[in-house]
Amino acid sequence: MKLPSSVTIVEVGPRDGLQSFPRPVDTSTKVQVIDRLSTAGLPVIEVTCFAHSRAIPNLADADKVFELIQRRPGIIYRGLVPNAYGAHRAVKARVDEMVGLTIMSPTYLRKNQNCTLDEAAEEAIKAFEIAQQASIRFVMALGGSFWCPYEGLIDRRMVLDMLARLHAEGIRRFYLAGSVGMEDPKHVYELFSSAFDRFPGIELGFHVHNLSGMATANVLAALQAGVSWIETSICGLGGGIAMPGDVGAVGNFPTEDLAMMLELLGIQTGVKAAEIAAASSEIAKILDIEPRSHVGRGLVRDLIQARPEVVQA
Repeated sequence: MKLPSSVTIVEVGPRDGLQSFPRPVDTSTKVQVIDRLSTAGLPVIEVTCFAHSRAIPNLADADKVFELIQRRPGIIYRGLVPNAYGAHRAVKARVDEMVGLTIMSPTYLRKNQNCTLDEAAEEAIKAFEIAQQASIRFVMALGGSFWCPYEGLIDRRMVLDMLARLHAEGIRRFYLAGSVGMEDPKHVYELFSSAFDRFPGIELGFHVHNLSGMATANVLAALQAGVSWIETSICGLGGGIAMPGDVGAVGNFPTEDLAMMLELLGIQTGVKAAEIAAASSEIAKILDIEPRSHVGRGLVRDLIQARPEVVQA
């Protein structure tokens, strides 16, 4: 396998996980979760989204959360900004990084952001310019880059054309999101490879969901294509806020499973899988949930070896 020597784990649970959480989570609990992720040493934590409260009521306290978290040196605390107004709020909140957003399915984009591809691109460019003026890092998210429950497979040319449009405006850091988790490794590898070939010098990350159960294979495909970071969510929290009701849980790939996988592959991440597993266990208790991860269920080598009864024939 042609794998990188190191990769960055980006934690998106506080935003992507809690935006669609089945019940409201109070501000102090969100801060507690983020602070625990910080102590685990995760290098990038997506804290919240600066969207209008009508659009994402679960994250209406974005500004307050940023005010109250305990920032640790060396950790990048980022916020998603769906438009220029959100970018201005992010500047005031002193984010370390902004995430612009568009979605490659016009149908899903209309349901999620109530705009067209052209409108979303223009807002993203404005947000990028605001970030530049404030000397804040910027990454552009292309959601639903592979498959959409409303439109099916997303044409690779559409994704590459959007990358070209935003690249022409000076944006150099992007992530492609498998927002449902129905992509396959061949598609993942080919799309990332095509992007790197067409735009030398760009940085790309992969935002991973796991509805089909192929997340680990998709991560390997993305790593072999050359991505710099992988985005996952503690406990497997997450899911889009405009999915059809019959799609089922579309939670992100669990951060604790990714950390274990990368450690076994010998890929450096700057974090320890055991520390992430401990954080997952504590956060599950804080939120009163069961983790969606294999690690969270104790399905790791050391624990199974210590309890041979679980593998009796």
